Amino acid sequence: MSDYLDWSIIGPAFAAGILVLSTHVPLGIEVLKRGIIFIDLAIAQVAGLGVVAAHSFDWDPNGLEVEIAAMAAALLAAFGLNWTEKRWPHVQEPLIGTLFILAATGGILLLANNPHGSEHLKELLVGQILWSTWSALLPAAILYAGMLVIWFRYRDRLGSLGFYVTFAIVVTVSVQIVGVYLVFASLIIPSLATLRLRRGNRLVLGYAVGALSYLVGIVLSSVLDLPTGSIIVWTMAGIGLVAGFVLTDHRRAD
Repeated sequence: MSDYLDWSIIGPAFAAGILVLSTHVPLGIEVLKRGIIFIDLAIAQVAGLGVVAAHSFDWDPNGLEVEIAAMAAALLAAFGLNWTEKRWPHVQEPLIGTLFILAATGGILLLANNPHGSEHLKELLVGQILWSTWSALLPAAILYAGMLVIWFRYRDRLGSLGFYVTFAIVVTVSVQIVGVYLVFASLIIPSLATLRLRRGNRLVLGYAVGALSYLVGIVLSSVLDLPTGSIIVWTMAGIGLVAGFVLTDHRRAD
């Protein structure tokens, strides 16, 4: 098996997963609490639409322009969702779903005449986590650290707008590291698996479920030569399901 495991690749990929989980587990708990499950998919897809728009202008895919386009799109969506939550709170979830499908189809339309369009869409959805490097992860790590300080120290003062803006910033970075599907999985599955626990224990076990899922998924991907992002999602679903049953039975026993 060691012939299949290149730790110079697995190490940065696993670190990328841990970085994403560091912000996504606490934000996922808040998403479930608010009952707006599809906000992560919507914001992630809007950020991806910004990336696609930048590609359509032939901007450098690793340049600052792409980052600005993705962040601007996500923040615009965040301000819009904050406005709709105040104006039409009873239909917020359907509006979020509508935003998602508009962003998803908008990306398809922008790439319709691009010969590499399908490749760009695949990268956007399933990500390129195995291409992660230590140097590329450093800016994300610094940003995540700052967002975590803000979240854990000031989340009670942020209000709805603060939540949406924080969410948009974090998800924009995450989409470009792991892709839309893993962003959704990292936000929802660990938080869902630990739903019945108290907040402190829930965070710790949510991080554990997510970290184990990334490690096992990356290793399986290397050994079986399967798409990494997709197999991590399935691994996380399986581990999350087992964890959910175990934690539920433990609570009943108590």
